[in-house]
Amino acid sequence: MNVHRLRPLLLLTLAGALLGGFGYLIVRSGPLATIPVTIVQVERRDLQPTLFGIGTVEARRAYAIGPTTAGRVQQVRVDVGDVVAAGQQVADMDPVDLDERIAAAQAALARAGNARTAAEALVQEMQSRLELAESNARRFTDLRRQGFVTQEAADSRQHEVNAARTALAAAQANRDAAGQERERLLAEQAAAMKLRANSQLRSPVAGLVIARDAEPGSTVVAGQSVLQLIDPASLWLRVRIDQGRSSGLRAGLPAEIVLRSRPDERFPGQVTRVELIGDSVTEEKMAYVSFAHRPDDVALGELAEITLRLPALPHALVVPNAAVQRLAGQEGVWLLSAENTAHFQALRFGIRDLDGAVQLLDEPAANACVIVHSGRELHEGDAVRPSPALSGDGR
Repeated sequence: MNVHRLRPLLLLTLAGALLGGFGYLIVRSGPLATIPVTIVQVERRDLQPTLFGIGTVEARRAYAIGPTTAGRVQQVRVDVGDVVAAGQQVADMDPVDLDERIAAAQAALARAGNARTAAEALVQEMQSRLELAESNARRFTDLRRQGFVTQEAADSRQHEVNAARTALAAAQANRDAAGQERERLLAEQAAAMKLRANSQLRSPVAGLVIARDAEPGSTVVAGQSVLQLIDPASLWLRVRIDQGRSSGLRAGLPAEIVLRSRPDERFPGQVTRVELIGDSVTEEKMAYVSFAHRPDDVALGELAEITLRLPALPHALVVPNAAVQRLAGQEGVWLLSAENTAHFQALRFGIRDLDGAVQLLDEPAANACVIVHSGRELHEGDAVRPSPALSGDGR
């Protein structure tokens, strides 16, 4: 009998406990529960802004060595990895008939020299004949005045003078033509010798061979590369930096370089140049960073992580970068109100550092508490409660 009386009481007690537990769950973790959050105070401190980018090792000065005319490669004298001196012959092109053309030009020059010598001798002979004819003409003119010779004899001597002058002019013209022919042959010989010299490919600078693009017997066109050289002292890094975080990027900034092949070492460097043209597809700016002391075993194309340090900002308003949120297209932070509710305030932000801090350009309310992480997504007016730490993955 007592059992039957106690059963309803036990059921009521159990139902009450279930309802109480359900209500506790709703209040603590359901939609009506306060959201646990972590908060920080806005602080003022010196901010060391930095920029970060990924760079590729490149050569500032690279040279493609090839012929100026089409031809066949006769010999390649160096290989990849060889160090060459300025002016060193590194390859030969097949000269075809250039040697024979140079020999023919030399023979033609010798013949032209002989022809000029003969022409010069003829000029001297014609000059002598003219002087003799002029002397005879003067003598016959005197004899004609004295009546010892006829006028026809005097005129004949004057004709000899005119003929000698014409012959001298012709001899001088032949001499000049021989000289001009010699100049022409000299120019042809110089052209053939230049072509022959161009068939001997030489290094324009002291450098390192990085590619051998053609082998003996290969036919290449004008301008095609046979060998590629670089100046090892001109190695630098082409760095890509996000345009949205590139404020302050300029030449002269100190840099810290970490090569992928040597992750435990940091090499000092400096921004040498900032490109005026960026990449509109990847939204990145391009800069070139030079090594202060170039490593010996750095390879072309090697990737590196580049950290650029901007001038420090003293007494900057700083909040954690994790506190920055976006709501309705505006950036800002969630603030903890006096009623323990969340309130979004749109703010402007400046530079960021690598320690996860961001500069505030607008100052929030005095003694404002900024929400950094939350147990779930926040909405305006949500009830929140500060917590030293969050469990799970909620932010």
